[in-house]
Amino acid sequence: MISFDFQTPCDVLLTLKHKQWLKSIVRKEQLVPGDILYLFCDDAYLLERNIHFLNHDTYTDIITFDQCVGNVVAGNIMISLDRVRENAQNFGVTFEEELLRVVAHGTLHLCGYKDKTEAEAKVMRQMENESLAMFHEK
Repeated sequence: MISFDFQTPCDVLLTLKHKQWLKSIVRKEQLVPGDILYLFCDDAYLLERNIHFLNHDTYTDIITFDQCVGNVVAGNIMISLDRVRENAQNFGVTFEEELLRVVAHGTLHLCGYKDKTEAEAKVMRQMENESLAMFHEK
């Protein structure tokens, strides 16, 4: 089950369309959507989690906790709406478009995509773009 939880208010109403889209990203990878929780929070909340769980004392837009078993995609994805808002301004896109990209990014991490190297990051961007196109054609 795909679920959304909010530690801080979100400017975008997330609907059944978003849940169906996220499931379609997973299914496109020949995987099975399981329990995925998307928690939308602020910078302070995510920084605290980043320090506690990953020992990273930096702001980030997303942390993905993989709980996949076999071909079932599951996990918790924490997203800082403060970072999404700032990144949207920096990249010259709407808040909603950047939010969709970050949500897709976390989902793709659960599907096995990485972004540590330049080559991995290039593939991740391509997959994000394909995911965004899927959302907009629905």
